[in-house]
Amino acid sequence: MRRRSFLRSASAATLGGFAVRGFSNPMLAPLLSDVAEDRVLVIIQLYGGNDGLNTVIPLDQYGVLSTVRSNVLIPESAVLDLPGLSATGLHPVMGGMRELWQNGKLSIIQGVGYPNPDFSHFRSTDIWETGANSDQLLASGWTGRYLHNEYPNFPNGYPNATMPDPLAIRIGGPISIGLQHQGVAMGASIYNTEDSLNLTGNLFNDPVTADCMGSKLDFVRTVQRQADLYGDVIEAAAQPGCNMSTLYPTGNEPGAELANALKIVAQLICGGLRTRIYWVGIDGFDTHAQQVVAGNTTTGAHADLLKGLSDSVHAFQNDLELLGLDQRVIGMTFSEFGRRIKSNASRGTDHGTAAPLFLFGTNVLPGMLGENPDIPANTTYDTNLPMQYDFRSLYASVLKDWFCLDQDAVDTVLLDTYQTLSLLDPSGCMDTSVRDANQTAGISMLDVFPNPFTAVINLRFDASGDRTLVQVYGENGQVVRTIFNGPLARGEHRLQVDLSDLPSGAYYCRVQNGMQQQVKAVIKM
Repeated sequence: MRRRSFLRSASAATLGGFAVRGFSNPMLAPLLSDVAEDRVLVIIQLYGGNDGLNTVIPLDQYGVLSTVRSNVLIPESAVLDLPGLSATGLHPVMGGMRELWQNGKLSIIQGVGYPNPDFSHFRSTDIWETGANSDQLLASGWTGRYLHNEYPNFPNGYPNATMPDPLAIRIGGPISIGLQHQGVAMGASIYNTEDSLNLTGNLFNDPVTADCMGSKLDFVRTVQRQADLYGDVIEAAAQPGCNMSTLYPTGNEPGAELANALKIVAQLICGGLRTRIYWVGIDGFDTHAQQVVAGNTTTGAHADLLKGLSDSVHAFQNDLELLGLDQRVIGMTFSEFGRRIKSNASRGTDHGTAAPLFLFGTNVLPGMLGENPDIPANTTYDTNLPMQYDFRSLYASVLKDWFCLDQDAVDTVLLDTYQTLSLLDPSGCMDTSVRDANQTAGISMLDVFPNPFTAVINLRFDASGDRTLVQVYGENGQVVRTIFNGPLARGEHRLQVDLSDLPSGAYYCRVQNGMQQQVKAVIKM
């Protein structure tokens, strides 16, 4: 088979048995004038649940944090500053991400999660990949539904002249539920392109029976032949592919495997694939123990993971810019949940709720969306970070402002309506002004008093005329009261809420008005 020849390339980048050849001299690469102009999303999955408080560090909460996670907290003097944000910084190993921030190519979204969170790795991963509610089971992923919306007849008739390439590519892992639609894998998984059968030839063409077993056998054969055809086009794209950045981690450096996957992504985009979605991952974020090294919390397992992520993303963005492809690509990180506010006795952190996410690329609107989490002074082991933004709002923003779906299509893909956020410049998709949420950072749109309270609290908040949602969350992330959900006129509004039936403890009041939101911690005595 032709694919075997390119596996012998001496200048190959290898991941899980998949090899991609690049040119030692970029000038030998083909001209990019024929490269498709389709926009690309690169998803980086952080398996295990990333500790957001040691990733994006809220310096204005440092006093409280130093009392509840002193054995894992990064020294305040070591935190990397983020120019323009006086109260927020990054883990000291994340210099690459900080450079993206300085260059206006990084967005930080604070407090991303979902109501009534699940602390199981498997269930929460399923929720994030499918876009389900916590009490809902779905048989399709959010990207799978998006691709089905764009290519409704897939896999029948694919590849074809209009779309000869895989709709999505998962590198270094199987096609999980996120890239499936009703049991159909909407992409190709790259482990090893050297297969033993040429399924594009005349093998397995004997007639199938007309019953159910025959139709299922015919479907399996279609997928097998399709996989082989996609292997050919991936090889064709990979052979002239190129990497120009010299910044990728290599060898035993942290993040080398992730860097290798992102190098492959850059090569395939450079090689002309029209693939819409690439999905890669990095494992190890389940840091229950030895998250940090005793006596030096800036080092350890979590530091290595964050350095690998930061350096790999920085190198990938640099590669795209050198190749002239950066206008076509954005990237997004996600993890199934964050970690607890309070650390454990094993220099680790246990399963938590909301956490910050990163969106990167030339076309992201840079800055921080949301606020540093408001951490109660009486934090206990059961206290969790409140959700500021529903993760499906990020998905809605990507679908609408990057992939240019209209609102009805976005609602169809996400199975509900979620507010979009100012994360991407929608120019070229729709005639609408870009709203810069960062201009309102620090403005108080919600006041809660008295605090602490015994039975009744008063809420004062501003509305801009959009749909408004007012909720109270328990310290474990569960919604305990939905106070209001509907349209409100522009202006100031006041609500008095009786919470006398709730037990004493820490709670969070959240108001969401259009794309703006704010969360305030309160204590019931």
